[in-house]
Amino acid sequence: MPRPRIAVLDYGAGNLHSAGKALLRAGADAFVTTDPDDAARADGIFVPGVGHFGQCVSQFRAAGFDDLVVGWQRDDRPVLGVCVGMQILFDSSEEAPDIPGLGVLPGRTVRLPDTVKVPHMGWNVIRAVRDDPVLEGVSGGQVYFVHSYYARPAADEHVVATCPYGPGFPCVVRVGSVVATQFHPEKSSDMGVALLRNWVRTVADHAKVAS
Repeated sequence: MPRPRIAVLDYGAGNLHSAGKALLRAGADAFVTTDPDDAARADGIFVPGVGHFGQCVSQFRAAGFDDLVVGWQRDDRPVLGVCVGMQILFDSSEEAPDIPGLGVLPGRTVRLPDTVKVPHMGWNVIRAVRDDPVLEGVSGGQVYFVHSYYARPAADEHVVATCPYGPGFPCVVRVGSVVATQFHPEKSSDMGVALLRNWVRTVADHAKVAS
C-alpha cells in the first residue's frame, strides 16, 4: 500500500524539519507546504505550532490555512495539531483573549497555575482516559512538553488522554477526525513515533476508504 501523503503546514510557526522527519519514520510521505491548495491534495494534515497563540492564529489565517482546516474538519478528513498547533484549533485562549481561534475544537486554552513551574518543560507521562487508535502502545509512556497553557475542551468526551502535571490537564483530544496533542510527538523519541505511526495508519485507512 502507498505511504499516505501528509502535508506539514508552514505558516512560520513550527518545528517543520523535525516534524517531517518524524512523520517519515512513522511511515508517511511527508512534505512541507505554504500553499493551501497543495495541502488540500494530501491524505492528512499536520498542524505544528510554537510561540504565542495570537501570533500563530494571525499567521495561520494570513497563510490561508484557516478555511482549509475548518473544511477538513467539516468533511471528516484527518488533521493532527501539535502544541500551539493544537491550541489554535480551539475557540479561544487566555493568552490572547481578543483573538478568536479556529473553532475546530470546542473549548478554550488557559494558563497553567502559578503553583507549578511555568512553562511546563520536559518529559512527563500521558494517561489514556478512553480508547483511541492513536494511543495504541503509547498510554503510560513519557513524552516531551514545552508549554504554559493547556486545553479545556467544552466536552469531556473530547478528552482522550491526560497528563498529571499540576492540576492535571488534557494532553490528547479528539473531535471526529481531528486529533491534537499538547506535547510534541516529533520530539518524544520512540513514544512520539509510535503515536505518529498510529495516526498515519488511520490516515492510510481513511484514504483507502475514500478512494
